[in-house]
Formats: sequence, C-alpha cells, structure tokens
Amino acid sequence: MSSEPQVTMYSTVWCGYCQRLKAQMSREGLTYREVDIEQDPEAAAFVESANGGNQTVPTLLFTDGTTMTNPPIRDVVAKVAELAS
Repeated sequence: MSSEPQVTMYSTVWCGYCQRLKAQMSREGLTYREVDIEQDPEAAAFVESANGGNQTVPTLLFTDGTTMTNPPIRDVVAKVAELAS
C-alpha cells in the first residue's frame, strides 16, 4: 500500500463517531487525511452534497471518488484493499 492516504475523513473535533473511527483506522494501519468541516466551508459543502444536505460526519472520501458516511471499520478496510489492488 502506498504511503499516500487512500482516504480523506471529513470530521469535527467534537464528533465521537469520528474519534472512534480515527482510532480504528489507526489500529488497522490505515493512513488518512483529516479535514475539519467547521474550519473549511468548502469541505462542509462537500459533506452536505454527499449526505442529502446534512453535515453528517464522519464522511469518508476515497481516491476513486466514492464516499461512505459513518461506516464500520470493516467496510473501510475492504474499500482501501480494493483501491490498493
């Protein structure tokens, strides 16, 4: 797997689901780039576009352009493996 992150995680600092998924991704050895939607209006607009107008986090964006919202870690691991193959 490349050292470039396969995932961008859109989150907020107060989101418990985001904290949990970040910890799980770190345990799995997955690299990711994190963007705080409260600090980045363009990121907030992207999250809204991916979630029917809602600012639902965590929202993950993968290098193939697909997104997942608050996914279980097994789905993230499977998607990253798919992208790496």
